[in-house]
Amino acid sequence: MKSIILSTKLMIVIFSAVIISAFSCGNSNSSKSAGKTTTPQKAASVSSLLSEQQFNDLFPQRDKFYTYAAFVKAADELGQIKLKVTRRALSVYQYIRTDKKTGKSAIVRQDGDWNEEWAKKKPDSTFAVDYGNFCTQFDVTVNKKELAAFFAHIAHETRHGVNATYTDGLMLIHESNTALPYIAESDEYPPVAGKKYYGRGPMQLSYNGNYGLASNCIFGDPKILLNNPDLVETDPVVAFKAAIYFWMTPETHKPSAHDVMTGKWQPNAIDKAKGRTPGFGMTVNIINGEVECNKGDNMYNMNDRIGFYQFFLKKMGITDANCACSCGKMEPYRY
Repeated sequence: MKSIILSTKLMIVIFSAVIISAFSCGNSNSSKSAGKTTTPQKAASVSSLLSEQQFNDLFPQRDKFYTYAAFVKAADELGQIKLKVTRRALSVYQYIRTDKKTGKSAIVRQDGDWNEEWAKKKPDSTFAVDYGNFCTQFDVTVNKKELAAFFAHIAHETRHGVNATYTDGLMLIHESNTALPYIAESDEYPPVAGKKYYGRGPMQLSYNGNYGLASNCIFGDPKILLNNPDLVETDPVVAFKAAIYFWMTPETHKPSAHDVMTGKWQPNAIDKAKGRTPGFGMTVNIINGEVECNKGDNMYNMNDRIGFYQFFLKKMGITDANCACSCGKMEPYRY
């Protein structure tokens, strides 16, 4: 996730044999019983998506740091958070974070130019993120595909084993080279002296800007992860929250991976001209497009992600015939 380097004023963001019909990710299909139509109900928790045994079978070589209990707790706790993001003048932001459990809302970010006349004259654009929609928002097939895609990316980002076995995900807690600080200039999320923001956790969160924004969304306070980035490699619940946050949160120019995999995102004219289409390949573009996309179909890292996706789909007993898995001809986003 190292390609997500954001400059000032930009919104930063990033079964072995058990398969199965019982592996239901989200809503049940609508059905008719005794002449009545039942409406699909949203899954209340990721604990209804898969069992601990299924999770362990998906990641048989995982580090003991990555537990099923931590994954479930992270999704449940972050699922209590909603975010409203308003943008003025293309690069001036306000974030309002709401705790659904308490009903309390707070402004957790408001850029310095928010009340400048030149900024207020520009039309606002607003979007909302409900972290409770992670892998629960639509019907069972859509939700399974989203889960398979999410697992594919975190498996690739943390793999440390034999090529093309697809059993070696969630093995790395942080990237191998921890010498680089991964610091970029940011007015909103300045680095803390002596801290390093190298890739950590399932999605390998990198750079001070991404740590600060993740902390804002997760905790309502950017200083928590800016001051202590090690939380992402010492607290497994925080590690999984950081991965889910990145999956669910759009960036300035990019949709969220969640919106892509659930079909909510559709390309505009610019996207179409740049070869961006709905499907798994678009999530690769979101996560690491500058490194892996628009380089043809023989890019190893891209193909490893695709391999994990197809492996998990098979394990979960579903297919994605029109997956548009490659981003080999998609232009990456430029900041």
